[in-house]
Amino acid sequence: MTAETPASTPETTPEPTPEPVASPDSTASASPAGSKAVIGMTPKAIQAAKTALQKRGTPEAAVRVGIKGGGCSGYSYVIEFDDNPPRDRDRVFEFDGVKVFVDKKSLIYLAGSTLDYEKTMMKQGFKFVNPNEATRCGCGTSFTVK
Repeated sequence: MTAETPASTPETTPEPTPEPVASPDSTASASPAGSKAVIGMTPKAIQAAKTALQKRGTPEAAVRVGIKGGGCSGYSYVIEFDDNPPRDRDRVFEFDGVKVFVDKKSLIYLAGSTLDYEKTMMKQGFKFVNPNEATRCGCGTSFTVK
């Protein structure tokens, strides 16, 4: 039995999930649940990161991603450049020459996520596609976890 949409309700097309690029150079170890804790990056995100790093004159720097408490939904995403070597408890991923650092605590909430880059008429920037999100606030920067 299939559900029918009333004629007055416009159909919405779900947003396609971006295809991540695998990180063969990952130094991530197994997560507490036993599955490999990995993040991904789309080709658009990789190119945007390379462009931004080149523009700031630090092509060898890394991109640090993570989460912090706060925002209207409980957690907020963090993305910043990092000119320093990885910290002792960081997991390091590399995507086509772009190094990504993630601290262990953030990786718990980011495992399985893909970092994408979108450019629309209204906004442009990096966007997390996170399977661990239960809800996301209207601004798109904070979320709750499942």
